[in-house]
Amino acid sequence: MVLYYFSTPASGCGRSLLLLCVFFIDMLPCSLGNLFFFPLSVLWLFVHCTGAKTLTLISHLEFASIFLILTLFSSSLSPPLVLVFSFFHQISSFYVPPWHFFTVCVLYTQGVETKQWREFGRTEVIDNTLNPDFVRKYILDYFFEEKQNLRFDLYDVDSKSPDLSKHPAELNDFLGQMFCTLGEIVGSPASRLEKPLGGIPGKKCGTIILTAEELSNCRDSGTMQFCANKLDKKDFFGKSDPFMVFYRSNEDGTFTICHKTEVVKNTLNPVWQPFTIPVRALCNGDYDRTIKVEVYDWDRDGSHDFIGDFTTSYRELARGQSQFNVYEVINTKKKMKKKKYVNSGTVTLLSFSVESEFTFLDYIKGGTQINFTVAIDFTASNGNPSQSTSLHYMNPYQLNAYAMALKAVGEIIQDYDSDKMFPALGFGAKLPPDWRVSHEFPLNGNIENPYCNGIEGILEAYHQSLKTVQLYGPTNFAPVVNHVARYAAAVQDGSQYFVLLIITDGVISDMAQTKEAIVNGAKLPMSIIIVGVGQAEFDAMVELDGDDIRISSRGKLAERDIVQFVPFRDYMDRTGNHVLSMARLAKDVLAEIPDQFISYMKSRGIKPNPAPPPYTPPGHTHHHTQI
Repeated sequence: MVLYYFSTPASGCGRSLLLLCVFFIDMLPCSLGNLFFFPLSVLWLFVHCTGAKTLTLISHLEFASIFLILTLFSSSLSPPLVLVFSFFHQISSFYVPPWHFFTVCVLYTQGVETKQWREFGRTEVIDNTLNPDFVRKYILDYFFEEKQNLRFDLYDVDSKSPDLSKHPAELNDFLGQMFCTLGEIVGSPASRLEKPLGGIPGKKCGTIILTAEELSNCRDSGTMQFCANKLDKKDFFGKSDPFMVFYRSNEDGTFTICHKTEVVKNTLNPVWQPFTIPVRALCNGDYDRTIKVEVYDWDRDGSHDFIGDFTTSYRELARGQSQFNVYEVINTKKKMKKKKYVNSGTVTLLSFSVESEFTFLDYIKGGTQINFTVAIDFTASNGNPSQSTSLHYMNPYQLNAYAMALKAVGEIIQDYDSDKMFPALGFGAKLPPDWRVSHEFPLNGNIENPYCNGIEGILEAYHQSLKTVQLYGPTNFAPVVNHVARYAAAVQDGSQYFVLLIITDGVISDMAQTKEAIVNGAKLPMSIIIVGVGQAEFDAMVELDGDDIRISSRGKLAERDIVQFVPFRDYMDRTGNHVLSMARLAKDVLAEIPDQFISYMKSRGIKPNPAPPPYTPPGHTHHHTQI
């Protein structure tokens, strides 16, 4: 991810522009002194004088009122003289920057757990311009499934050194700052975000413009095929049903799942089907980053038996079939117990190829919108909302599980929707005035317009619904799945993609109908996220997920996997850090969306629209300010 940015202060050095006036004044060929009075404000004069040979700008009288004296020396002044006055808001020190000033922009990133801001990098220092166009670029890891908070601070420093610590604090003017997420930049039209600078109360600080561009190696996808030999036997009455799980290593030493193979039944020598995976998903573009592969024996109840694991890297895999790509599968626990232990089998790379493909960001930059819909379970099994034991209980000091799941997922997806208007539905409740059960009702009560303004608007509508509806049942998913499918069916040209978030507490009641709805939805530009809250058993949801076995209905197999299910309880932080819980939840439920998105576009042969031309600030030559 390459990030570009420009800064265009409305008034220079952080002061807001109030008025711009141009005067044409006939001047005599002699020196001139003019006195101006501007109470409690700063005036910066820019002067263009035809034929003027010497220009002196004298400013900076720090009194209750500020006087600026302009003195022009010329042997042969000729009319007209153009005076351009820029009036700025009052500032606390009444300080007017000197004729030479130096601007630097500092980029900070925020940790997920600590929420502390850390400096990621800074631009070069640019002097003598109110519209600095920075050249330095920074490379950031971009994850669709994470909320990556960024902060940009602008300073006027006293020299061209970019090191703020080397400058006296009183000479470092803070010009403003801007907060955003990386997803907000990427999700903006043409991946170009323009936002006002803030940070100085009561002052307009100008504008900052940022543009994101994807690195070329993130476009590659690897296609590979593996087989295994002499894997450990795990089934008492048979052999094993092996499958492999691939994990990408993260910067903090943890691992994130990035691919699962299919299950090969009743064999110790499986040959898996070839699969294709983006390099971004496999190693985040870092060819030497560790890739961990775990081998399991599949069990129907979900308690898969661990056979062993091994590690590799993209660089190793890219060597193709060779002696270097035969891996021993090691079970560390067995190795520690048995002295004669050798391995639990071997895995061999049969083939490897790489090709460049269109990426998720190509489509987003080309204008594809992600449409987010939420559906909330209002069945009686949630408990009386007025009681603290209810999953719908509204604690004034803490979000309930429904609100946390909605906020965790929605705050990331909303960056990819331009109007931030989201339909919000409920199911499993009796509605006034006739108190009939509905499995597809708008949370805001408006059937004609079920859209809510942003995630906060959805939360507000959700809280209001709890006061007006009666929790009932049963737990039917098919109506809300079909609701989104109707919209997705109307837009299959690649301009829109739909994501449905279902938050539920219990066992699904209409399994057959929901399976059919999902199989039909797999043909459409849509994905489904199911978050289970509470302590119920969610075995049926695992079946809908389709990671191990593709879901089917009436003998028809789903065209692609579009469902991701997670139980929220697996992400609850033991220390009570709900921010961390929400970040972990969002990371796992959203991780598959880009690949599901690409699988649809690829299956339909849809190419992204051309990205708009790179942005060039007014008055600038064609070169980019880059992070």
